[in-house]
Formats: sequence, structure tokens, C-alpha cells
Amino acid sequence: MIYDSIIIGGGPIGMACGIEAKKRDLNYLIIEKGCLVNSLYNYPVNMTFFSTSEKLEIGGAPFVSHNHRPVRREALEYYRRVQTTWDLNMHLFETVLDVQPHSVKDLIYEVKTSKGTYLTKTVTVATGFYDIPNLMHVPGEDLPKVKHYYDDPHLYSFTEVAVIGSANSAIDCALETYRKGANVTLIIREPEINDRVKYWVKPDIENRIKEGSIKCYFQSEVKEITSTEIIFYSHLEEKDIRIKNDFVLAMTGYQPNFDFLQRIGIKLSEDQIKQPEYNAETHETNMENVYLAGVVCGGMKTNSWFIENSRVHAEYIYDNITKKLK
Repeated sequence: MIYDSIIIGGGPIGMACGIEAKKRDLNYLIIEKGCLVNSLYNYPVNMTFFSTSEKLEIGGAPFVSHNHRPVRREALEYYRRVQTTWDLNMHLFETVLDVQPHSVKDLIYEVKTSKGTYLTKTVTVATGFYDIPNLMHVPGEDLPKVKHYYDDPHLYSFTEVAVIGSANSAIDCALETYRKGANVTLIIREPEINDRVKYWVKPDIENRIKEGSIKCYFQSEVKEITSTEIIFYSHLEEKDIRIKNDFVLAMTGYQPNFDFLQRIGIKLSEDQIKQPEYNAETHETNMENVYLAGVVCGGMKTNSWFIENSRVHAEYIYDNITKKLK
């Protein structure tokens, strides 16, 4: 069998691509390395989305949440219902290993996975960015106490917790673990809390810092982590500071799988952004009939694209694919 399109990634945008392919009667397959909407599943259990529920909708299915902004649990339930409604052709827990031309003459691609090999006329990469954390590259970062993903605040009750970062993930970690009884220290490279922090959360963290409930060191950089301490340099105090520590929550952000993109032949910009090369109107990359959808389009600017503003990528891509295949 030769598919019309193979979609790599079973998150909301990958699902949106599958819906558009199905609406156009294309023979498609979605391949997801984990569970359905795997990145959302790995979000913190208490996470609240910045977007309102209607901005997370795909496939015309209404998303009704209890509050104005949905939480992770509601999002997982919603996308399960979307899958049930559309019955998308999807393989879960199957990792795509490589994409290479199978027939240059007929422009057919061979997609190799952990479970098999498939042939397709077009490929859409919708892999997001949540799989690879931005590392600090300091001694001790590989210790079990250092975590780049945060789940449930109960684990950190009554412990010494250092949270690294100043954006939404870091601030949520700091506030939630503090309210579960942790002694929390924020370590931030910048001179202030990130402006992108949710507007209803920012006053909360600023007040906790002001009253001393959460200690905060601005303009500071981690130098080393040991089994009992964390050592960082304070540019304000111009000295190293050592504090007792049980856990380090390094909320330093994440990045797309650039190695995979380059391995299959997609060009990246040579600056620090590493933005993939693609046509803004069709989302076709420098590789003919290979497309990008969702957050992966932004390279290291992972705050450029979200579910709400990249859902439309699916329409652009499958309008173009339909024209090509007719």
C-alpha cells in the first residue's frame, strides 16, 4: 500500500491534519510514538491552559470545560472524544525512525518506524517540541534529583526544592510545590519574572516572593548540583551561593527534535533559532511533498506557535496536497 499522506505525531495538530486528510478522502496514517496527545499527557497534572476551550477545538467538535480555561484532565478527555468521533487511522506507541526517498522518479517516501516500514506520497511532520529539554550543561544535572519534567506537587512535600526558570512552567512549579509544604527557592537568570507568565498567576508569585514565602535569586546561574546542595552564581551579589537541596526542577524549556529534521533532509537556519525551512502559505519544506505543522515550525522559538494559532496549518497543508494529488 502507498499512502497519500503519513502524519508524524498524534498530538492535537497531528490529529487536525488527520481530520483534514480524512475530509478530503485521502488515504492517510498518523504515527505517534506514545499515547494519544502524548505531550499533553505528560503535562503537570494540575495544569491550566492559557487558551480558552474554544481555541483548542479541532474537527468541529465543541470543547466544553467547567471553567473559562480548561485543565489538563479536560483536554485529555476532549481529544479522546475527538478521536472517537472521527475514528482517525492512527498507530500509537510506534516511533518514526527515518524518512527517506523510496522512488525519486515517482516521488515516494519510505517511512521507517520501530514496528515497520510504510510508503507514502507525502509526509507531514507535526512532532511538537516537548520531548527534548534544554539542558543547563552543569555538573550534577544527571542526578536523579534533577527533573526537567514536573508532574504532581505532592512528591515534593516538606523537601528543599530549587526551581530553575521564570516562565509559566517554573512559576507553576514554584507555587504548587510551595502550597504542598516544600521550601522553595527560585533561581532565575533574568532580572524579573517573565512577562509571558499567565496574568492571573504573576501577581501571586510576585506577592509570595515579596513576603518571603518563596525565596528568589534573580540574575543567577546554576554552576553545580550535588546530592545535598545546589550551587549558583549571583550576579547581583557577585558571589557563589550554596543552599541545601533535595530536588531541582529545571524548567528551562524544550526544543524540537532538530536531529530528526536534519536527518530526513529538512534545512534549518544557521542561527540560534534553527528555524526549519518551509513555505509560509503551503507549509511545504525544502523537501518536495514534506510538510511541517504546529510548534515545530518555530524552531527554538517554541512560544511562536500554539494549538490555537497553528490548527489552521492542517488546512493549508491538505489543500496543497489535494491539489497535487488530483
